[in-house]
Amino acid sequence: MKVEFTVDRDLYPFESRWFDGPRGRMHYIDEGAGVPIVFFHGNPTWSFLYRNIITRLRDEFRCIAIDYLGFGLSERPANFGYTVEEQAGATGELLDHLGLDGFITMGQDWGGPISMAVGTARHDRIRAVTLGNTWFWPSDHWKLKLFSIAMGTRPMQSLILRRNAFVEALPYATATKPNPAVMAHYRGVQPCPEARRGIAELPKQIRAARPLLARLEHDVPALLGDKPALFVWGMKDPVFPLGRAIGRLQDAFPDNVVRLLPEAKHFIQEDAPLDIATAISRRFG
Repeated sequence: MKVEFTVDRDLYPFESRWFDGPRGRMHYIDEGAGVPIVFFHGNPTWSFLYRNIITRLRDEFRCIAIDYLGFGLSERPANFGYTVEEQAGATGELLDHLGLDGFITMGQDWGGPISMAVGTARHDRIRAVTLGNTWFWPSDHWKLKLFSIAMGTRPMQSLILRRNAFVEALPYATATKPNPAVMAHYRGVQPCPEARRGIAELPKQIRAARPLLARLEHDVPALLGDKPALFVWGMKDPVFPLGRAIGRLQDAFPDNVVRLLPEAKHFIQEDAPLDIATAISRRFG
């Protein structure tokens, strides 16, 4: 399935590019020149989430942001499972197609595990790591487990698929409420139940992806732990408080810098794009 959506280039001033991969056609943007940074989004967002960071960094870095299969402008293949393992595989194939080497990753929400799965498989080509309001280990906290169970029930799956409930909840996960034009870009790329299968699957993956997360818990420090790291964290995020994550993050990446975003909630890219871009430039520029 292909989503037909007209992007407002004033809000998203980038050239759309496409990769016809073995699992489906993926949309991405590739802006600027310099050290590559690959931006990994979470659920229910797409590369649009990083627009205000990329416009500030593309004069200094080569900025690449990908829409996973089932998200944004990418294809919704009928035979794709939309698991985290599959998303990491498809995204890695795109980066291999681009021939990237010496690149920085940034992952937030599910972009954390996906970026780390892609990175550990290509650890010799990773230059540095940026993570924000995310994780890459088994989700043992009761709140996340309960959330995963609840989101996997038939009534909640129906709300996600038929009412686009995940997208409609997005304003509650930001300190700065998205304006109607911005919300139209999050809604418009998920226009019908068939287009929302990826959004509906990821909450279930909190539990279902435990084998992958357990592997990353070991492989990230073993294969990427010597890389410079930047942690940018929205301090008003009730789902991923820094206190529960900082010990694991700093143990995994001893060479780290932490940039706190005091007013930001979960979707830090909407709430604090200038602060994030400045932190990336100072750390890796």
